[in-house]
Amino acid sequence: MNVVCVQTAAVWEDKAASHARVNALLDAAAIAPGSLVLLPEMFATGFSMNVPAIAEDAGGPTHRFLAEQAVGRGVNILGGVVGRTPDGRGRNQAVLFSPDGRELLRYQKLQPFSLGGEAHNYEAGREIVTIDLGGLIVCPFICYDLRFPEIFREAACRRGATLFLVIAAWPRPRDFHWKTLLAARAIENQASVAAVNHCGADPTVKYFGGSRILDPKGETLAEAGSEPGAIHADVDVGVVEKWRQDFPALRDARKIRG
Repeated sequence: MNVVCVQTAAVWEDKAASHARVNALLDAAAIAPGSLVLLPEMFATGFSMNVPAIAEDAGGPTHRFLAEQAVGRGVNILGGVVGRTPDGRGRNQAVLFSPDGRELLRYQKLQPFSLGGEAHNYEAGREIVTIDLGGLIVCPFICYDLRFPEIFREAACRRGATLFLVIAAWPRPRDFHWKTLLAARAIENQASVAAVNHCGADPTVKYFGGSRILDPKGETLAEAGSEPGAIHADVDVGVVEKWRQDFPALRDARKIRG
């Protein structure tokens, strides 16, 4: 499967302007039909704690934008949206749409970022979510989730995940952590990883980009710089399965867990 990470700089709390930027990047990338396209966490607003200003229900403008892009380009597309709880808190989610515009998957961030105020303003998710796309068992996570290896191991061992999707708003001072943790999650779970990050800046945070696609040995297939743009790589479930068979670390870990 062709996996495409579209790295963008959001226009702060302006969905229409952010959508226009992403649309231009998608046009420039000339993405092949049938691809899996990833957009960052809260790609339409920036990493905002202003839930009343940015939250939307299913069918809201960012949901419609994603569905229209999926249909118009003939791709599966996953991007970050903000929903809301009955008590007014946000739900930091990743939503996947199919080439016919159907919602295939919705994941809510398990680990809100307490240091940035997210744990106060957003409800934590409660479950890992996976889906079979062309034989790949795809599992999305969001940003701070990356620092919690146990949820990735759960996804690999209990859910059979072969491709992790990480959408993020990961700031510049911790770029080394981003690169190291992405490689670790690939190596320790013998899974491919595709990760897309913001670039540019929010009012208080600067981003470095650095979107990456890794194979199950943690080796880089594609990597972005610091500017808006797209990277892509072919991700083959056969490569994952062969590595797990040839070097059975994950199978051995299952024996320990049992």
